[in-house]
Amino acid sequence: MKYMKRRGLKMFALAALIPMMASGALPQTAGARAHTVRMSTEDQATAKQVEQVVRDFLAAVPKNDPRVFQDFFADDVIYTRAAGVTVTKADILKNINVRAANEPQAAYDADDFTVHPYGSMAVVNFRLIQHNGNETNYFRNTGTFLKRNGKWQAVAWQATKAAESK
Repeated sequence: MKYMKRRGLKMFALAALIPMMASGALPQTAGARAHTVRMSTEDQATAKQVEQVVRDFLAAVPKNDPRVFQDFFADDVIYTRAAGVTVTKADILKNINVRAANEPQAAYDADDFTVHPYGSMAVVNFRLIQHNGNETNYFRNTGTFLKRNGKWQAVAWQATKAAESK
């Protein structure tokens, strides 16, 4: 008897959800691409600025210039590396030469950008492509940027190892 009640409840729930799913009333989940959001001209400009900040940073990383990292990351940044370790800006600056020694031929590129501007803050997500000799590695990165004193800087960063395909 209990089984029949549960089964009946499940059938009722399914019957109620099917029309909602067909109408698009329920939010899409895993595997679904984000829908296009219309942005104001100002937000479009912000999205382009933040994407360019990331692209300029990635192009400059192989130079191992501490000023590049100093400018990109805010003093109060919270950075979670792909290995799950959280580091500070001081840790990032301290490890520039370690990265350079371990990956002397590394070059970086990015694609599949999504930027959500929120006034003086923006959230960016993209696929980082690391070329290191004959090896190519992929990461999904999400950064939160804050515009302070007229300059965009990352205040939070999360890197996750990703599969080859998007």
